[in-house]
Amino acid sequence: MTLVFGMALLAASCGPKSINQVLTDPGKFRNQNVTVRGTVDQSISVLGRGAFRIVDGDQGLWVVTNSGAPRQGARVDVTGRIQDGFDFSGLGIKLPGPVQNGLVLVESSRSSR
Repeated sequence: MTLVFGMALLAASCGPKSINQVLTDPGKFRNQNVTVRGTVDQSISVLGRGAFRIVDGDQGLWVVTNSGAPRQGARVDVTGRIQDGFDFSGLGIKLPGPVQNGLVLVESSRSSR
């Protein structure tokens, strides 16, 4: 019985996190993969690389990708690593100042819902 409860708890902790959970305590998710679920509200792509912002309610998180960014309105689950102060200059993308120095998710995989 304890083993079943432990496995259920582990499975629940591996599911998508809310953007609010990540923004409230980003240190908790550093150096590990985290999956976040949201809807794309801004999207920028240049030469197959890009950045997009996903929102969940009133919270938003920028995602950096080495593949093309999804279209605005797409509902996605994004897995990656949380990073502070990502340097967007290598992507050739000009984003607002607060985004340049803010918290981003560096994408390793993405799926549509």
